[in-house]
Amino acid sequence: MKIPIKYGLLSAVLAMAWVLIARNTISNPQSLVHTLGAPVFFNVLQFAMIYLGIKALEREKGDRPAFKEGLKTGVAISFVYGLVISLFFVVVLAVIGTKWLASEPGATDMPISSVAARAFAALFIGTLIFGLIYSTVISFFLAKREHGSTPI
Repeated sequence: MKIPIKYGLLSAVLAMAWVLIARNTISNPQSLVHTLGAPVFFNVLQFAMIYLGIKALEREKGDRPAFKEGLKTGVAISFVYGLVISLFFVVVLAVIGTKWLASEPGATDMPISSVAARAFAALFIGTLIFGLIYSTVISFFLAKREHGSTPI
């Protein structure tokens, strides 16, 4: 269980650093860095951390992990990442207030509590869904193969 915590926390810390640096250096929340750069960075970061976590599992075991082990490890990394980054945004919301939520789509049409709940749910669930997809792809390519099976 150390690998998911290590790589989940590392990805969350790097995502937090991205958010803090981007928010403090770029004043326009509608810029390409915020609208396009952040989703690309978060997804590449999550993919890379899942890959590194599964490779660390391989080094720890001394052999390639089975598909199921790699999938479990990747989803666990994504769970830790999603949970920690969501908690980070809860702290941001408590400390800074709702000014960061003003840039969310539909923020002016709904109560701020609904916007915040939707944003947290989308962040956490999206992290888990993409983590499952990335873990499946990475595990497929890195999993141990049986050498005696006959092809279909």
